[in-house]
Amino acid sequence: MTFLVVRAAGGSSAYPYYATTYPDTWAARYIDNGYLDIDPVIDVMRWGLLPVDWSSLDRRSGRARRLFQEARCYGIGSQGLTVPVRGSNGERSLFSVTSRLPRREWSRLRDSSIHELQILSHYLHETVFEVVGYRKFDRIRKLSGRESQCLRLLAMGRISKQIAADLGISENSVKLYLRSARLKLGAVTSYQAVARASFLELIRF
Repeated sequence: MTFLVVRAAGGSSAYPYYATTYPDTWAARYIDNGYLDIDPVIDVMRWGLLPVDWSSLDRRSGRARRLFQEARCYGIGSQGLTVPVRGSNGERSLFSVTSRLPRREWSRLRDSSIHELQILSHYLHETVFEVVGYRKFDRIRKLSGRESQCLRLLAMGRISKQIAADLGISENSVKLYLRSARLKLGAVTSYQAVARASFLELIRF
């Protein structure tokens, strides 16, 4: 797994920032050789809003092909998924997971865990930006009971229709509660709202 801050609003002396479980030798080689400038995974931030499977990346250039071939020599799996995160203050980050599983097994693992990976990516974004000091949280307005319930159920993998049935309210009401929770938390997406509420201990599981 790798978490990379692509852009920190306001900047910081610690920028750029990354955290990874990749071998130290590969991480050092990647940074020293300027692979950030040729890695098609980084391009996901420029055009992607949703998780992107690496099978859809453009690897036609010789440099990109060599990059992935070299990564495999360091034990990096050829299968991967990247989740772009866009913060409300212009900050940008990427969370990527890789695997050496065969394609079919990888697809099953990806599909069964993509919801959790999206929430995890936003949680990491919130945690890193707070801990590293890229920004401080403004005062957060208290969530209502319904807003907290909707976020908690969303985090558990429920969709709006299921949340509505669970709470005995309309689906439109659920969407309204999620929207108001996003506004209170300064979140761009509901996944980001879940991550921020969890980070601030406004919801518990």
